[in-house]
Amino acid sequence: MCGIAGFIGSGNRVILEQITRALTHRGPDDEGFFVEEKKGVYLGHRRLSIVDLAGGVQPMRSADEDLVIVFNGEIYNHGELRASLIAKGYEFSTNHSDTEVLLYAYREWGEGMLEKLNGMWAFAIYDRRDHSLFLARDRFGKKPLYYFHDSSSHGVFAFSSELDSLLHHPQAPRSQSLVALKKYFAYGFIPAPYTLIQGIYKLPGGYYGRLNLSSKQWHIERYWEYRLEPFQPDLPSDGGQAWGEELLERLDRAVKRRLIADVPLGVFLSGGIDSSAVAALAIRHVPARELQTFSIGFTDPSFDELSYARRMALALGCSHHEEILDLNNAIDLLPDLLSKLKEPIADSSILPTYLLSKFTRRYVTVALGGDGGDELFAGYDPFHALHAAKIYSKLVPKVLHPAITFLAMHLPVSHRNISLDFKIKRTLKGLALSPSLWMPVWMGPLDLGELDLFFGDKNLPEDIYSEAIEAWERPGRKASDLDRALHFYTSLYLQDDILTKMDRTTMLHSLEVRSPFLDIEVVDFARRLPHSVKLRSGTTKWILKKALEPLLPRDIIYRKKKGFGMPIGRWLRSGRITPIEPQLAPAKKFFYERLQAHQQGRSDERLFLWAQCVLAGIAKTRG
Repeated sequence: MCGIAGFIGSGNRVILEQITRALTHRGPDDEGFFVEEKKGVYLGHRRLSIVDLAGGVQPMRSADEDLVIVFNGEIYNHGELRASLIAKGYEFSTNHSDTEVLLYAYREWGEGMLEKLNGMWAFAIYDRRDHSLFLARDRFGKKPLYYFHDSSSHGVFAFSSELDSLLHHPQAPRSQSLVALKKYFAYGFIPAPYTLIQGIYKLPGGYYGRLNLSSKQWHIERYWEYRLEPFQPDLPSDGGQAWGEELLERLDRAVKRRLIADVPLGVFLSGGIDSSAVAALAIRHVPARELQTFSIGFTDPSFDELSYARRMALALGCSHHEEILDLNNAIDLLPDLLSKLKEPIADSSILPTYLLSKFTRRYVTVALGGDGGDELFAGYDPFHALHAAKIYSKLVPKVLHPAITFLAMHLPVSHRNISLDFKIKRTLKGLALSPSLWMPVWMGPLDLGELDLFFGDKNLPEDIYSEAIEAWERPGRKASDLDRALHFYTSLYLQDDILTKMDRTTMLHSLEVRSPFLDIEVVDFARRLPHSVKLRSGTTKWILKKALEPLLPRDIIYRKKKGFGMPIGRWLRSGRITPIEPQLAPAKKFFYERLQAHQQGRSDERLFLWAQCVLAGIAKTRG
């Protein structure tokens, strides 16, 4: 895992070093630079050494020096690809570097190489033969890639693993994007390709781009997208047994691939079904006592899952590490964490993920996690709400909805983790709108009407929620609401919230995290399963749970899901966190009304106020 950066056009080596060294936390082990000053080519790399410690130095050149690469990520099938390339006559100078495999895979297959890769990646390849720069990001966008492009004669094309790094180039844009800001308060994250800076973009997951260095033309193209393609409408005659067995086999191979490393490796273990499955499969390939697992717990039982993680580790016989934290002390870390985010993401689980990463990095350099399981197999609470929401929309006249919502809003406010009143209020908030907006409105800090008040203008749903609407409509007219929701989570929420959060918090501690559920073999199988085996008779992740019954204790498989969150609502009400007022003039009145209502217990405004805390990059704490 590394940090990559570079630019084409005006600049010098000093600028390159500044851009690259802003990524030192992503790659503390080594740095390297490639410069062709006359051609205006500057590439930089910070390395976190994981595979082929001696041979994987970057930037790396092909033997004839026609190709130069900077690469961030891991290619889990690089051994098979290397063998295929050797059979075609390619000679390798490294022992087992996946970076060198990428170089020759590009030479052999061009952009077609991307279809053959199994892993996570963001890389740039400078091709001296056709004077171009080729950039690509993995299918789900696990590894970040930011860029800006000024196509004028004296312009610059620059890229980096982090937004803040790019600002070290003197020609980088610096104006805030109002569109991105609105989307942030609508979703709680900024969807690709937007960033908080107007003119700086994220290359979306599943895309590649090519820059012609002569003409300065930049072209991006999608090479992959998550598409639901059920191979039959419901359970086969065996009750799904064969499907469960195949799913487990594919997941087992995915875990095995991700256990290859030249540095210490472990597994995040929350005690939930996804991380427990990863740990249980890992001991098929690593002696149980050699597998290190990591958990953190909290003194507040509403937010603690440590007993389940401890039970799972004991059952597996792993070398288990755990840390119990007092949430009242954990809050003191917020100002430092938020100041390091560089781009806002209003997911309250970012703090415990940050703490878990910090704790894990004391022991290992690589950890396996369970990200992707909820999105692929319908594991979130909103999936439960879809059926009831559909019935409500059909049976309850629209004229009665405001009155019902008014009554619900007067339910007593609870700041327990995922409390019932919170779920009811959020669900009703979305039901006044089109089903294509249910998911973002249920989850986001502000709905459309609130955005109008906050920003002091009129916003159209197709502008604010364009990504959510596209994700909802993409499966086609015949798709069920559950299929549409699955597409929203896998194509939007997973990339721009879950994986972004994981990348930021782990790389702040120079920790690489691998996600077996996002192995392309697992994903290709999951997307062909009908939705009826993902959410069945009220049971989320039904087919995954059935598959894991021979592997995990039933009380782990079928226990109630508990999110990895923080008591943000309670902290805001008590004054332990005080959000900074917004800069936009129309927003100030709205902000103070919501802050007062929350502190007085009249309403639950935790999502909005927390989003403002994160945006400001600071949380004032009081003893």
